[in-house]
Amino acid sequence: MAKMLEGKTAVITGGASGMGRSTVLRFLEEGANVLIADYNVTTGDATIKTANDHGHKCAVRFIRTDVANEADIEAMLDCALDTFGRLDILFNNAGVGGAIGPLTETTVEAWDYTFDVLAKSVFLGTKHAAKIMQRQGYGGSIINTSSVAALSGDGGPLVYSAAKAAVVSLSKTAAVELAPDRIRVNAICPGFINTPLADGGKPDKTELRFAESQPWPEAGHGEHIAGTALFLASDDARFVTGEVIVVDGGLTAAGPELSKRFRAISARGSGVVGITRGSTGEPPDLRKLED
Repeated sequence: MAKMLEGKTAVITGGASGMGRSTVLRFLEEGANVLIADYNVTTGDATIKTANDHGHKCAVRFIRTDVANEADIEAMLDCALDTFGRLDILFNNAGVGGAIGPLTETTVEAWDYTFDVLAKSVFLGTKHAAKIMQRQGYGGSIINTSSVAALSGDGGPLVYSAAKAAVVSLSKTAAVELAPDRIRVNAICPGFINTPLADGGKPDKTELRFAESQPWPEAGHGEHIAGTALFLASDDARFVTGEVIVVDGGLTAAGPELSKRFRAISARGSGVVGITRGSTGEPPDLRKLED
């Protein structure tokens, strides 16, 4: 059976853990060459080792990337071209939790950090990937990770939700602009996905809690996002652009009400304010709220 991505080259940001890592492995299985771009070198090296152990040594590389830095994005894409000779797919997937806490306590620094990693990175990746794909002349697929937090109120922390909503809007608008070049742009909105970014070091407890917090009786996993990304990257989706695909076990259909389901991460329920930095390897910057 032919592999879905045979001979294609994909760049996956945030590819060293969670949903990105699952997508790296799935794309490799489907015949793609994959460049992993991630801020965390330790998890990047571990993902490369896993890929090599699965027999993909010649098809995968890693580059440390700050996705909020334009020079890093350009270097990332140049690396893909230098290593594999072409660019067919960009998965703008890197993310962090970012700013948490009440609106009235949120700093400009926390806002900027969150938007830089979650939204500016998607703009930069899309901009520079599109230039390469236009020059190549045979189109391509750009996939952006948004979130169910973008789709309604109380779907996630305020700044995170706003940044992810920006990703949805950018994806739709870029899809229209780039369609004449046969460059497809789509977004994925994950729901509760049990990854290192989400589990707080307690994956088993998170598994149960996520499963109980949505209509579908199982927690989401990275491979669920990887399967959706594979479809969007493949020729099966060649007439799909400007779409937002929700992968959430029915969560948004039921209404997220995140602050009721997860009081610990609601604006007041957590008792803290500041910035979380996910799986970047960088520590959070948090302070307790005064009573």
